[in-house]
Amino acid sequence: MRELAETARQWAAQGRTGVLARPLTERGFGPRRPADALLIDEAGHCHGTLYRGAFDAYLAAEAAALPADHTAGVREVSVHDDEVKRAGLTCGGQAEVLLQSLDTVPARWWDLLAEGAGAALITRLDAERTRGTSAVATSAPEGGDGPSEAVERARELLGRRRAGRDIRSTDDGLVLIETFPAVPHLVIVGGGELAELLAAQAHLLDWEATVESAAEDAARLLAQRPAAACLIVLSHEPDVDVPVLSAALNAGIPYVGALGSRHTQTRRAADLAKAGLDEGLLGRIHGPIGLDLGARTPVETALAICAEVLATLDGSEVRVVREGPGPIPA
Repeated sequence: MRELAETARQWAAQGRTGVLARPLTERGFGPRRPADALLIDEAGHCHGTLYRGAFDAYLAAEAAALPADHTAGVREVSVHDDEVKRAGLTCGGQAEVLLQSLDTVPARWWDLLAEGAGAALITRLDAERTRGTSAVATSAPEGGDGPSEAVERARELLGRRRAGRDIRSTDDGLVLIETFPAVPHLVIVGGGELAELLAAQAHLLDWEATVESAAEDAARLLAQRPAAACLIVLSHEPDVDVPVLSAALNAGIPYVGALGSRHTQTRRAADLAKAGLDEGLLGRIHGPIGLDLGARTPVETALAICAEVLATLDGSEVRVVREGPGPIPA
C-alpha cells in the first residue's frame, strides 16, 4: 500500500474520489506481500497490485456499483485449478476483499506512508459491512485515534516490525488493524563489493540502503530515523567502527552488525568498553555478522547478513522452515 501514497495524495489535492481495495481475510495464494492493495478511480482504472491483477476487472466493477450511501463493501474472490496458471499466481486461494471509499481514509495515513514512517490503519466496519471509517495509530504514546484496545494491539504489532493485519470482532461489527512498520534502512559503513551487494539485496526486499564511509555521516543517518535504521559496519578502522557502533548502541538501533574475524570483534569490544559501553550493550552487536548459511562468496555473505537483519527485526528464532509451527505457504 505504501507505493499508493503519492497517488492517493494527488487525488485528494485534485478533489478526486476513489476506492481502496485490500484483503479482509484470505486463504491460500502462496507467498505474497501482505501490504498489497489497489486504488480504483472513478473510471475503473486500478493502481497498485493485488493478486497479480486476477480480480482487477471484477473489483473495479464492484467498486463502481457501491451504493451512494455505502462507504464500504466486502466482496469474495477465488481462483482455482487452471485459473491459477492463467493468473500467474503460485497457487489458488480465496479471499474477502474490502472496498472502502477513499474519503473515509485519513489524509495523515498517506502522509505517514509517503514518509516511510511506521503506522497502523484501524478500520471499523458495521455489522452489515456497508459502512467503514478509519483512524491512524503509531507507536508513539499519543499516536492513536482509534478504539483504545485496537490502538494497543496496533502498537504491539508495529513493535514486531513486520507488515500484517489483524481482525477483531465487536458487538457492532469488525475492527481491521493493518500495520505498516517503518521501512528498514540499512546504513552500511565501508565500501567495496560487499557494500554494493548489500544495497542490491536491500532493494530486492523493498528496503532502503545508504553506503557511508565517514562515522559522523553514518551517525547522522542513524539519528534521523532510529526506529528504522539498521547498522552494518564493514570498516575495520577503529576511528570509524568504534564511534559509529557506539552511536548506534546508545541510540537503541534495532539491528547493529559488524563484519570481521573473531580477533577483530574482540578488539572492537575492548575499544567500545574503554569508550564506556557496558556488557549489555556490547552483547547487542551481531558479530561475526550474518546467519550461518554456509556463505563463502560476497553475494552469499550479503544474503546471510540480510537474512539475519530480517530475523532480528521480526524477533524470530532462526530455524529450518519444515521445523516451524503452522501452515507453510505453497
